[in-house]
Amino acid sequence: MCAYVLVAEDDEMQAELIRRSLLSEGHTVTVVHDGRAALDEARRSRPDLVVLDLMLPVIDGFGVCRALRGDDDIPVLMLTARSTEDDVLLGLELGADDYMTKPYSPRELMARIRTVLRRSGRTAEDRREDTVVRAAGLSVDRLRHEVRCDGVPVECTPAEFEILLAMASEPERVFTRRQLLQCTRGFDRSSTERAIDVHIMNLRRKTEADPRRPVRLLTVFGFGYKLSGGRE
Repeated sequence: MCAYVLVAEDDEMQAELIRRSLLSEGHTVTVVHDGRAALDEARRSRPDLVVLDLMLPVIDGFGVCRALRGDDDIPVLMLTARSTEDDVLLGLELGADDYMTKPYSPRELMARIRTVLRRSGRTAEDRREDTVVRAAGLSVDRLRHEVRCDGVPVECTPAEFEILLAMASEPERVFTRRQLLQCTRGFDRSSTERAIDVHIMNLRRKTEADPRRPVRLLTVFGFGYKLSGGRE
């Protein structure tokens, strides 16, 4: 039962523990560290499950859950150190599918995740076509972590894959370096915005006929980068 899981957790050690546990079970994972990033990613990629910490900066977990319930029926498993009855009831009233209090064991968390996914029927296998994003001659398969350019397989690092996935999901949108850096946080938390330039340079070498004259991954001077070519 493989799924695409969004983890919203501001504690980086906890987030990494959850990410590794999910990867070990065959899931695809994106990690974000604040509520605004969680909402943006959930609306962009429509994950099969959101593992949501309540004590997030920018927008707290209650606000994220409330907004998600207004947008879609994405399952939500809440995590928090707050275990009062009122907190639990509020989380469930907002539409959370399950609620776990810290500290918790990774094994119990994975068991709860399996239960929520089975109950919701929103595993990646159930919606295979939704896992493939196509734009500008590129095919980005979120489930299999595969990229093809004009039908030819392209080897990408995890950070490069996340950048391409974001840009292919919204072709012609201009992404700032900061926005693209956020996409890579689950893999390379020590990177700076200038590292995005290196990732883009490497992606051009892999996807452009002439990397010095790109026609797909374009620089928008003063702003950032965009994928040109449109959704397919």
